[in-house]
Amino acid sequence: MYKKTLAGLTGIALTAVLATPAAADSWRDDQYWLEDYGFTSAWDTSQGEDVTVGIIDTGVDDSHPDLTGQLAGGYDASGTGDSDGTTSMGPDPDHGTMVASLLAGHGHGDPPDDEEDEDADDDSDDSDDEAQDDVAPIDQYGTDGILGAAPKVELLSVSVLLDDTAEGVPSVDEQIANGVNWLVDQDVDVINISLASSEQDWPETWDEAFLHAEEQDVVVVVAAGNRASGSDVVGAPATIPGVLTVAGLDEDGTASWDASTQGITIGVAAPADPLIGAVPGGDYTQWSGTSGAAPLVSGLAALIRAEHPKISAEQVIQRILATAEDSGHAGQGNLYGRGIIDADAALTADVDEVSENPMGSIADWISMHRRGEVDDTETQEQKHQAAGPVDYPSELPVAAKLAKQSTVLQAGVVIGFGIAVVLAFGTSIFFWRKRTRTRHGS
Repeated sequence: MYKKTLAGLTGIALTAVLATPAAADSWRDDQYWLEDYGFTSAWDTSQGEDVTVGIIDTGVDDSHPDLTGQLAGGYDASGTGDSDGTTSMGPDPDHGTMVASLLAGHGHGDPPDDEEDEDADDDSDDSDDEAQDDVAPIDQYGTDGILGAAPKVELLSVSVLLDDTAEGVPSVDEQIANGVNWLVDQDVDVINISLASSEQDWPETWDEAFLHAEEQDVVVVVAAGNRASGSDVVGAPATIPGVLTVAGLDEDGTASWDASTQGITIGVAAPADPLIGAVPGGDYTQWSGTSGAAPLVSGLAALIRAEHPKISAEQVIQRILATAEDSGHAGQGNLYGRGIIDADAALTADVDEVSENPMGSIADWISMHRRGEVDDTETQEQKHQAAGPVDYPSELPVAAKLAKQSTVLQAGVVIGFGIAVVLAFGTSIFFWRKRTRTRHGS
């Protein structure tokens, strides 16, 4: 049973494990996940065109060469930075830019020369266009820097200050709820939240925010958390019904111990250790954690929404889950969810239609678990108590003892019946002996 003593989530934390400087000549080469997990193949079908993804994090540096032109706007939920969500803030200010680069980085520099066109007429516009078309999607933006899972998406950044001790700043819970609501109101298609808590519960304000996302057909992708950061099992928001929770994998494709966690709400697994990310100021770093796995899946959701613009959020999630590869580890769904992502298959495979979200529904949860609340008898504190999964009994219930009065009554009936039997038996003996003496006397 998990703690449910807090009115809010004071333990919200980043889901990155470690960040260390990366060598300049290895940035692109170290992105093994692009090819191994089907992204480079998927780009022949979709690169996230005309799709908007919202990122709730520590701010995104839109001046980084791999992110220029990607940010269409933003919102500072903390009230402490630039209003467009571009101020890096908090205990790990690089985190938001790292997340954004794995989701939507487009690299930079010049595309590689096409050797076959070296002798072509430089004045021919047609040959120039043809040469550009022949460049592989992975190199269209140049061979330097980092490529995200969906390099043509549009980003909106919501910056949050992960510090509940800061004076005059809304609580982290409020910032996240406000951020979700703001992004939904901007008509985003996908929301990425690479933040986690050790608590399975969530504040009631999140009911309203995540319900708003569900009702407006928004795909919400969240990180599962990391053991190295102190999370043994998934915590909110990864426990909220309807979100797609992402676990982390090591480079060999097995569940990561440090850079992931476990839980029955995990939907799918994606690369988490090691990763490369962009950081503010134009630099790069090596890092790990489900903070990086989540934006890869958010990017995949964006690729799907670009290729299949008319399908629902539920069907987007279904395509990701239904095409996930079996981990090969039977009985470990709490580590891998439905399996390991396959980006190309998620875009191109024939997938059965669903009528409801395979990850559940926050609307259904609210309907079931808020029914007993009586608004006019609650205090303000009670109205903001955390909500969370129902604690089902782990032992069979013990039958209740009968009331004391009933016990006495039962005893009296039993004893009274015994006395009646004895009296009846004694009376029979008395009359039998009397008849016997009379018979002898006559």
